[in-house]
Amino acid sequence: MRLRITVFTPTYNRAYILHNLYESLMRQTFTDFEWLVIDDGSSDNTRELVEGWMAEEHAFEIRYVRQENGGKCRAINRALDLAQGELFFTVDSDDYLTDDALEKVNAWVASLPEEERFCGVAGNLGTSALKTPNTLFDHAYRDGTALDRYRGIDGERAMVFFTGVHRKYQYPVFAGERFMTEAVVWNRMAADGYRMRFFNDIIWIYEYKEDGLTKAGSRLFLQNPRGYGLWLREKAAFEHDGFVQRLRMIYTFTCDLSPLHDVRTIAESIGAPIPLVSAMKAAHDLNNRLRKRG
Repeated sequence: MRLRITVFTPTYNRAYILHNLYESLMRQTFTDFEWLVIDDGSSDNTRELVEGWMAEEHAFEIRYVRQENGGKCRAINRALDLAQGELFFTVDSDDYLTDDALEKVNAWVASLPEEERFCGVAGNLGTSALKTPNTLFDHAYRDGTALDRYRGIDGERAMVFFTGVHRKYQYPVFAGERFMTEAVVWNRMAADGYRMRFFNDIIWIYEYKEDGLTKAGSRLFLQNPRGYGLWLREKAAFEHDGFVQRLRMIYTFTCDLSPLHDVRTIAESIGAPIPLVSAMKAAHDLNNRLRKRG
């Protein structure tokens, strides 16, 4: 690898706010990095904006790539192929970094014990440099895996991976679907024994936007059933869920998706027999009718 860090930003029609991230990169106290921007089919002036920045003087290289709109995970896959940094740090286009974020990432990675199998480190997200909704650890950091995000490590975290490791875990692609939670790949790393070191320090400042993925919430999951189902069934397997827990998962999945998708699609997405999903849908429909009458 030619550089220490690749800061990767997938963007779609975010020209109005992307300058916040660019300006925070200009203020970084650590400069051995590149900024790789993948434009996911924007219809605004993102290209002109980024190309203008590329012509300016700065201590880091900016690379711009435009692709047909395919969603964040497809953009991550392409960025992993193009990255020139030892570390791969995905930073969303509507957020920005603290001035010492990359300096801290570099120091954190250097402190990892060589005898253990780490895939990366994670900093904290905050609504400011001093305030986070996430629970702080008793010590400066906590070692664990990405699966610990479902229990002892709450909230969203600034995940930074060794590029060589992440390249082995790229995102599955389903025709017609443009969204998949990034946890699919993170969970697979954890299931294969890769650990992470999670730090209390805030390095990423966020503000949820009305046009952001987080604001879209459950709608994105429901509109992309195969990616959603893949995440749920793999998580259940990695967490060693029992038979009853898995039945509940299938029932909830069926109830949530039945207004938008047919029984076959639901069954194939969650990996369940069609007769079982049909029976669950019938029970759900009956319950709804009884509630309306009551």
